[in-house]
This record gives sequence, structure tokens and C-alpha cells, in this order.
Amino acid sequence: MGTDSSAPGRVIVVTGSNEGIGYHLSKALLEAGYRVAGLDVNGEGFASLVDAYPDTARFHRCDVTADADVTGAIDAVVDEWGRIDVLVNNAAVFTFAPFEDRSPEDTRREFEVNYFGYARTIRAVLPQMRAQGGGIIHNVSSGVASTGHPGLSGYASTKGAIEALVRSLRLELRYENVAVTLMYPPATNTRSAARLDYPSYAVQEPEAVGRKLAAKIESTRPVIVADWSTKLGMAAVRRVPYLVRRGTERFVEDPEPAVDHRG
Repeated sequence: MGTDSSAPGRVIVVTGSNEGIGYHLSKALLEAGYRVAGLDVNGEGFASLVDAYPDTARFHRCDVTADADVTGAIDAVVDEWGRIDVLVNNAAVFTFAPFEDRSPEDTRREFEVNYFGYARTIRAVLPQMRAQGGGIIHNVSSGVASTGHPGLSGYASTKGAIEALVRSLRLELRYENVAVTLMYPPATNTRSAARLDYPSYAVQEPEAVGRKLAAKIESTRPVIVADWSTKLGMAAVRRVPYLVRRGTERFVEDPEPAVDHRG
């Protein structure tokens, strides 16, 4: 977990922490000795972590689409613990539907959570990190940002926008001790992703993914990939676009063959 001496006293904020990757990432960090503040709209799942780690786990109910919620949650963490060393932007939603079946409201909702939610939390923690002399801001992305995915045009667009934001922030902050990264988990068997019904061999369980990302929580590399298989898989689909088409063929309706009526 970085180094053993880095964990005690260090404060990490995780958005989307109530279930899935965010929950298991938080759990692994608490086991390693970090103080973790979980932010989410629902805290029923995270409550078990607060019970198990009453001194080092806190939950703050927070809708990342609401400015007041975000600033209130971040202020509460700083008021209690005095600092925020790492932010993990993990909260995300998606609507799975062909582009023509999606409403503009569907995409706006995805951008409010997946892009503006990240931007809000970054804006809230950045002054604190500057004042304390440094920090790390991890932003969970997805390979679909560069490959695309049928039925996920909105979600893929938000992740592409996040990648552009992160690259821009790294340039702006290059002379400061605040690192801004992109984190890539593998395809994960979360409750929301289960709707895509990928075969079991193509996805990993949230607990394993959370632990892999927790092990890299102190990394300041521009791009952080959960494991070598994810890194190789992303490189392969980027170099050979046919792999994306083949892997997502079942999400695309095959049109009826044209009929020649010329007699």
C-alpha cells in the first residue's frame, strides 16, 4: 500500500463509496491504516465499515451533482481531520440504450455525475491540497473513453471528457505538488455493469478490483492501471479496433439483408 509508513494519519476521500469498487477500495484502505471518508447518496453499505473502523471511517451523505453537498462534505472532512491527502473520484452512472433511444436528459444526468461531479470535488479539495503542500487526485476512467461501446455513448463521452480534463489539469499543476491521475479498473462485475451481461471470464469481482486499486493509492503516475491483464487488454483493443467490434457485436442488431425488387 505504497509504503507502510504512508498510511497512518493520511486522509482519503472516496466518492461512490457505498458499493462496488468504491466500497471495496475503501475497505482495503481502512485495513491498511488509512483514514477514509466515504461520499455517496446512500450510506447503508458503507455503514458496515464505520462500525468496523469507528476511529478511521466516516460517511458523508453527498450528491456530487449538488455544489452545496460537495463543499459541505469536503469541509466536514477537513474540519474533523485537518487535511485531505488523496481524493478518489469514483462515482458514476450510465444509461444503457442505443443513441436514438436515449433522451438528452439521460446524457445530461451522466455528465452531471460522471464529469461535473468529478470537477466539483476537484474544485473543493484543490485549495486544501495546495494549502497543505500537496495531494493526489485519482479519477476513475474506463477503456470505453477511447474505444467506444454500443449503447454507452453517453457514458463513454463522459469518460473521454474526464480524460481531457485530467490532462489539462496536469499541465496547469505541473509546478505544484498536486498529482492528478487517471485510474483504469478492469471490466468489473458491479451491480450496474451486470446489465451488460458480460461472460464471467471477461469481468473481475469488485473486491479484487478495489484491492488492486488500493495497492496503488499513493501512485502519482499519470495513468494507473489495475493490473497487467487490464493494461494489455486496453493496448490490444486500441491497436486492433476489430477486437472492439467483435467483442460488442451482440449489442448491435444485425439488419435484415436488402432485398432486390428489380425483378
